[in-house]
Amino acid sequence: MSARIADNLALENKLRRALERDEFVLHYQPKVELEGRRVVGVEALIRWQSTELGLVPPARFIPILEETGFIIEVGSWALRRAALDHRAWLEAGLEAPKVAVNVSAIQLRQRDFVRIVQGSIAGSAGIDLEITESLIMEDIQASIEKLAAVRDLGIGIAIDDFGTGYSSLAYLARLPVETLKIDRSFIITMDKDPTTMTLVQTIIQLARSLRLKVVAEGVETEDQANILRLLRCDQMQGYLFSKPLPAAELVTLLRRP
Repeated sequence: MSARIADNLALENKLRRALERDEFVLHYQPKVELEGRRVVGVEALIRWQSTELGLVPPARFIPILEETGFIIEVGSWALRRAALDHRAWLEAGLEAPKVAVNVSAIQLRQRDFVRIVQGSIAGSAGIDLEITESLIMEDIQASIEKLAAVRDLGIGIAIDDFGTGYSSLAYLARLPVETLKIDRSFIITMDKDPTTMTLVQTIIQLARSLRLKVVAEGVETEDQANILRLLRCDQMQGYLFSKPLPAAELVTLLRRP
């Protein structure tokens, strides 16, 4: 236990220097239409390329960022970086897809959350936010008010990991969101478990009745993609189409006919 605590403290100190040393990078995983496989969006995923430790897995450092509150600064950096990359793609003449950036619980709880988001994206029209279902439900009324203000800035909002929380349908209809993302835990088992298949079908039907787009996360096989197409899911994201890519590799992908 002492060794683990010491390791975490050492990692925390390195994380605090990582932002100054420009060691964080964003990788982008495409979201594609199920019909035609056209790239219609990307999700920004933070990576830490440490000069001392090499590439550190997100599961190792993101919990420490959240525990220390440093996620607020790193989250603002991610928004700025995503907005800059999107602007660069447009200036290069690309049909740049919108970039979805994940928001943590600590970020959303900040009183000046909306101001921070607005300042970070600096007028970019290419940024969306992804927020987990359980996070939104922590303080639903405050979430509705903040997300409505964010939407008024022209920023789209997606509920991430949908199906793993406890959303009230009454509140879901009030939330200013435009996309539901079905959690990958449902997608990877739906072709083997009829109950899970029914749940996925129900989520898609619910979203369509509320005029929301649906994205299936974690799609890894053509069988899964075919099932989702038959269920009239809109988009998919996963290793079947592409792993998360550095910005330069994403540009190469976007240049393909």
